[in-house]
Amino acid sequence: MAGLPGLAAAPRLLPTPDFAGLYRPVPDRLLPTTRREGDSLRIFINHAATVPGSTAPALRLTGWATFEAKQPLWQEVRAAHPYPGSNSAAPVQVLTVAMAAARLTPGAVLQVSLDRPSLANQPPGADQDAAITAWLRLTPELLARPFVLLDSAGLVLARPYLNAGEGVAVATFGLAQPVRWRRYPTGAPALPPFTDPRTQVAAPRTLGVLDSSAAPVASGNLLHFATTGLYALKIGGAGGEPVHTVPLLVVPASFPGQSTAPEIIEPLRYLTTAAERQTLLKSPEPKRAIDRFWLDAAGGDQTRGREMIRRYYSRVTTANEIFTAHKAGWLTDRGLLYVVLGPPQSVRRLPDGTERWHYDQAGRQGEAVAFTFRPRPSTLAPDNYELVRRPEYELLWYAAVEQWRRTTTAR
Repeated sequence: MAGLPGLAAAPRLLPTPDFAGLYRPVPDRLLPTTRREGDSLRIFINHAATVPGSTAPALRLTGWATFEAKQPLWQEVRAAHPYPGSNSAAPVQVLTVAMAAARLTPGAVLQVSLDRPSLANQPPGADQDAAITAWLRLTPELLARPFVLLDSAGLVLARPYLNAGEGVAVATFGLAQPVRWRRYPTGAPALPPFTDPRTQVAAPRTLGVLDSSAAPVASGNLLHFATTGLYALKIGGAGGEPVHTVPLLVVPASFPGQSTAPEIIEPLRYLTTAAERQTLLKSPEPKRAIDRFWLDAAGGDQTRGREMIRRYYSRVTTANEIFTAHKAGWLTDRGLLYVVLGPPQSVRRLPDGTERWHYDQAGRQGEAVAFTFRPRPSTLAPDNYELVRRPEYELLWYAAVEQWRRTTTAR
């Protein structure tokens, strides 16, 4: 175990983390997942295979009472080892460490980082790097779940979606458990940030089941889902084990990117009317029609039009990578702002999980603006966040949309 230097002798208040870095695009995100194994919690990551003769990476594990705590509860560094049975010749391997579950308090936060020994003596900074660090809220479900999901290649499936054509298997600890599933409709697109929720039709309290498994499947068997949608995997029930529900969004093969005309046109809903999107969809050559839309937005400048396309759809892709849950990331409240306004300059997470996004110049006159997202978890959407909508956002929102559509530069 490695403690923080000087922690016991001279407590030092650490800077409040700024989580904006976790919402910027990186080639490979650190996506840890966990499995309860008796009195231990095992942590899994996918990591590029180490060069022969080099040392396997270590994980720095830090416990915090809240996201904004000034002092950690504890910290330790553990060497990661290949998961038994993983392919030692594969370019990417599953690495794992285990720690005592007794150290982990429900409601606290676990920071998982790739250890950088050369920087161990440097004071921790506020900025977060999604390539080497991740934060897990220690919910009772996370602390108790005795399985992980593996993809067709045997890597851990830490992301909440599965591409059509891929397979997924449940790797349980202890007694093998039956797996059942149900399919539900996915969520609707986010509404503009000035929308009054009281004027909207209330969402149904329960979702209707579209399909379900005819019989349970033994854990360890590879599951394939032919139809896209929101699936609820029901895992457990044997030997008195409780049944755990894991939501899994099955998406097109091109996800998180876009390849077909509908996949390219749909994210334009934040900039267009329904009639405009129908015109694009019904065009004999919809992709050419999309190019014309962006060329018009760029004032006829082809270079600028190509840059606007690249910028807009790279945001859609990044939103899908980061915010996908019970629906595609660009359809969520956080994805809505991310696509139109871009990544926030600063992000704070309050003790209750509330996120506050700060933009330095998002206002209509270039002033700073803050947006608040409150966690609204449910069984099928454990990572759901809802934007606190305010009427004063209306002018700045239309100004942002207009910048995409009618001016020579976009945010």
